[in-house]
Amino acid sequence: MECVRVTMVLLICFLFLIVAGTDSEYISLRSTQHGKIGDSMLLRVETHFDVQDVTFQGTWCKTKPIYTHLVTFTETRDIPNLRLKNNPMLILPNGSLYFEHLEEDTQGEYELQLNIIFPGSSDIVNVTKTVTITVSVPVSIPIISKTPDSEIVEDRDNVTLTCSVEHGTNVQFKWLKNNMLIGPSDRHTFSQDNRTLFINPVKKEDIGQYICEAQNYISKIQSKQADLSVFYGPYNLAVNSDQGLKIGGVFTVNPGDLVFFECIADSNPPNTCVWISTTKNGTEVLKTGPRFEVKPYELPQGKEFLCRAFNSVTKKHDETKFTLVVASLGTGKAKYIQEGSVLSPLTFITVFSAIIIVCMMFVLLRKSCHPKRMIKTIYRRPMTEQRGLHRSGHEDAAEDFGIYEFVSVPGKMDSTQASCRSLARLDSVRDLHTTIYDVIRHVPETPTLSLLK
Repeated sequence: MECVRVTMVLLICFLFLIVAGTDSEYISLRSTQHGKIGDSMLLRVETHFDVQDVTFQGTWCKTKPIYTHLVTFTETRDIPNLRLKNNPMLILPNGSLYFEHLEEDTQGEYELQLNIIFPGSSDIVNVTKTVTITVSVPVSIPIISKTPDSEIVEDRDNVTLTCSVEHGTNVQFKWLKNNMLIGPSDRHTFSQDNRTLFINPVKKEDIGQYICEAQNYISKIQSKQADLSVFYGPYNLAVNSDQGLKIGGVFTVNPGDLVFFECIADSNPPNTCVWISTTKNGTEVLKTGPRFEVKPYELPQGKEFLCRAFNSVTKKHDETKFTLVVASLGTGKAKYIQEGSVLSPLTFITVFSAIIIVCMMFVLLRKSCHPKRMIKTIYRRPMTEQRGLHRSGHEDAAEDFGIYEFVSVPGKMDSTQASCRSLARLDSVRDLHTTIYDVIRHVPETPTLSLLK
């Protein structure tokens, strides 16, 4: 029985060699499929023809890493390889392959070969498809190790960071510093699988928190943060003081002031500071430490000092000079010059703006309330407006002085003129219903003189 099966397999393989042509458009199959160990997987074959109307023969083989024949089939039956313990199951009629339980040795490259004979044709169409199966184990939490584990000095040492996982297959690694992805550079190189990061030489900017991210097709996880500390410096050395006025490298202080100086630099570990005074005769070490105190009675005039900072680990040092000058600045004047100079422009702008506003208001008031203009406005008004609407005409007797002439319109009355005496009486005035009086007032130019004459 076994010999018959082997003979049939050889016969089918021989038929594949004598096929008339090939065409890959008749079936579809995903070229890569990923699975998790212990899970199931289906290599689905999609046919683009009616499998009921054709005759075909096919075979599934594992080509990598070791060639293994799995199953041979036709449109109605299959012949599996009985030597395999975990033989996949063939699904007819399209020839899909089903793995019930994935294992690590399931991973590899598989090939499907299919011979199709269409109705009414004697030609054999050969179709070949290849699929790669990846079986992955979930990634465990990665762990970062650092070499060397001792102190690291900039520009002198290098460091190697290695990421390792206890479980996981097909693992890929990424490195992050302060949550930013690290890429290759002149000082940063990686191993082929990115498992190891080399930094050579180490610099101050390499200080930070490092994370390794491990992932495969089915899982992704990050390591805990690993801190990288680097000894560096000193950098940016400077001398500062809360007293006096500093201009460039010269400190000016009031006579009798107690002055404190501080020597500050960026360094890890902190620097060792030495204060030195320089004269024509030589140098003198005054004090060791970051803080230097000059008492009032010790204030020199125009003396030059030097602060020297030294890092005992990096073996690097730096120094800066300054000159101390004693002069009367007034109480708190130096502080005012240093801190109040920022406020002076603002104060000046505020005062200048207030002056402009006041001047504009004065000009507007002067234009609208000028005395001469007010008098001209009053004299230009009509007589009725000057006297008012409700005056009786007898508030001032001098205004009534003059010569009056009465003109009447002919009516019921016979006389054309009336005497002043008759007009003086109110009753006679009220009886003149048909007469219109046109009063012409002749006021002398100088009524007072005419009265005196």
